[in-house]
Amino acid sequence: MKVFQTICRQLQSSKRFFVEAAPCVVFSTSSYLRGRKKRVNPYEQVDQEKYSDLVRSVLSFRDHARTPQTLFEEDALLYGPVSKSKAPKQEEEAGVPQNWFPLFNPEKSIKPNPARDPPVPLKIPLQRNSIPSVTRVLQQTMTSEQTFYLEKWRQRMILELGEDGFAEYTSNMFLQGKQFHGALESILSPQGNLKERDESLLESGYVQSVQHVLKDISGVRALESAVKHETLQYVGLLDCVADYQGKLCVIDWKTSEKPKPFIRNTFDNPLQVVAYVGALNHDTNYSFQVQCGLIVVAYKNGSPAHPHFMDAELCSQYWAKWLLRLEEYTKKEKSQNIQKLD
Repeated sequence: MKVFQTICRQLQSSKRFFVEAAPCVVFSTSSYLRGRKKRVNPYEQVDQEKYSDLVRSVLSFRDHARTPQTLFEEDALLYGPVSKSKAPKQEEEAGVPQNWFPLFNPEKSIKPNPARDPPVPLKIPLQRNSIPSVTRVLQQTMTSEQTFYLEKWRQRMILELGEDGFAEYTSNMFLQGKQFHGALESILSPQGNLKERDESLLESGYVQSVQHVLKDISGVRALESAVKHETLQYVGLLDCVADYQGKLCVIDWKTSEKPKPFIRNTFDNPLQVVAYVGALNHDTNYSFQVQCGLIVVAYKNGSPAHPHFMDAELCSQYWAKWLLRLEEYTKKEKSQNIQKLD
């Protein structure tokens, strides 16, 4: 082939001859190629004008950067216009207590009254009866998500520690929490009745963790005292009622091995606090009422505790959620009683 092209160039340069270049032809000795029919390309039958906009949009990707707007335009070409609809509201947002009861008691004052306020912190014992406790209501009405993660954590701990090891771990955690509450009760009590054998508790990590919080606490009015809501029919045992930075609060002491810097990290603890606030405000054993709450999360390693203050507005928000949980508990109890009768 190269020899043939060389000859053609020589003849073309000659003055006597003019040779027109012919298209190159390839010959094949294969009978298969000679006998094979021309294959039809299915893409040739596509209406190219109809999809010209789409083709230009896809090819333009090489020259232009894709943006959210261009992506929406391509989606519109491929799938048509987007059908917009409102997202369903969450159950928590739509829930409204059927039987509303106020959190605050207009017949009680939040200001100190030396004539009526007790000279020493109240310590009313909790009466065990058929009335449900705040803790029981919250445990029986946990969401499916809370139950799932709690069970997942329990199984993981059993896998690491074994059945006996996990039982010992939970027992130790309960004992440490009880000792921590006992130490705080002794510290905040005006009698200062901390026994000699318990003085070592003052050096524990949990107590060291709350030292900066204790500096802001004064005017203790109740310690480890029971409250009862006569109308809503539930009871509870609150940790402390005192002034925190000048605000009278129901104070709840919590222990944790993990940091909980935000109130959302405390799960149902805000509901527990407002349940105590509501019960105290409508309990005749208390001549005063409370409008604020405080959750103090102490740490075993002694790192500074996280205090989560709840003002009257935030307490009111959690009070509505507590009423919903209380109603849910009541419905479950009625349903179980009916099943027992059947």
